[in-house]
Amino acid sequence: MANVPEPSIREFHFEYWPNLPAILQQLGISVVVSTYQAGKIVVLSARRDALAVTFHAFNRPMGVAFRSDCLAVATRREVWFLGGAPSIARGINPAGTYDACFLSRYAHYTGEIEAHDLAWGGNELWVVNTLFSCLCTLGGNFSFVPRWRPPFVSALAAEDRCHLNGLALENGRPRYVTAMSQTDTRTGWRPDKVNTGCLIDVPSGRTLATGFAMPHSPRLHAERLWMLDSGRGRLVSVDRQSGDAETVASLPGYTRGLGLFGGFAFVGLSKIRETATFGGVPIAEKREELKCGVAVVDLATGQMVSLFEFSSSAEEIFEVAVLPSVRAPFVQGPAPADDQQEQVWLAAKQTGIGNGLAGTS
Repeated sequence: MANVPEPSIREFHFEYWPNLPAILQQLGISVVVSTYQAGKIVVLSARRDALAVTFHAFNRPMGVAFRSDCLAVATRREVWFLGGAPSIARGINPAGTYDACFLSRYAHYTGEIEAHDLAWGGNELWVVNTLFSCLCTLGGNFSFVPRWRPPFVSALAAEDRCHLNGLALENGRPRYVTAMSQTDTRTGWRPDKVNTGCLIDVPSGRTLATGFAMPHSPRLHAERLWMLDSGRGRLVSVDRQSGDAETVASLPGYTRGLGLFGGFAFVGLSKIRETATFGGVPIAEKREELKCGVAVVDLATGQMVSLFEFSSSAEEIFEVAVLPSVRAPFVQGPAPADDQQEQVWLAAKQTGIGNGLAGTS
């Protein structure tokens, strides 16, 4: 049975720059944000020149992957699949508000594998399996199907040996991953995590670049390779041949979660806790200045041109996913009552069986 989050009422406060709705409208997109610390998927969209924000409860949501017919969400023990239902979108109250609809349909139970990034490669969903230091897919009667691991990881083991966390696809296949170190022992990445973060080319297994502080979110966009040097609060571009990294923007947060569309980057910002995980990261020197939310960066100038910021209840972001050509999605998580929204059902057309007896629908 899927692990549905326990109902909990939490009041969220947020602020945003006045130009954010116009940017979303101009691009014709909406944005999905995951905050595992607050147990929510947050949807940002523009409606009538204002920002619409909805919250959806999941059990420790992490990676989010969008496909026109499905939204996948990695959680503590399962991956949820929210099926697209475009035929009913415009009929959901208030009628005419939504142009897409994603309803929770089923979950694949993985157990606690510390799933991080997700990415659709055609009909196949790739999962960064952080606990087992591998890339995997889902299928059959298995918790997961291991498909690739870094060459420096000698065995499949539930030991989080290098903290593999980020994934970029190219032509539907895994191309780049990020990890916090090139270590092969249980949680071996922790002692020197602010200097050993790396970017790995999947097909060759070659480490393309290293020296990052807890990197995340590699992405390919506009013929360039982008990623986040999280512990330094940076968005960087990496030369795919030399591995040289160029800082595009320095931002007021631990950068994690990256969506790219047109000439803009939507970058997740997190505050950092006083824990062993974040201890010693360079950006801790600016702890009092850090924000939690989403920064919008102009890729041409490297300037932050807009900002969505949580002022209460959320302090850490994991993923920021852009939904292209989706301006106003209706999203129903596995606990709609907790989301304080109308529940929507999608029923098959009724069929009959023998003597006119109605079948299930």
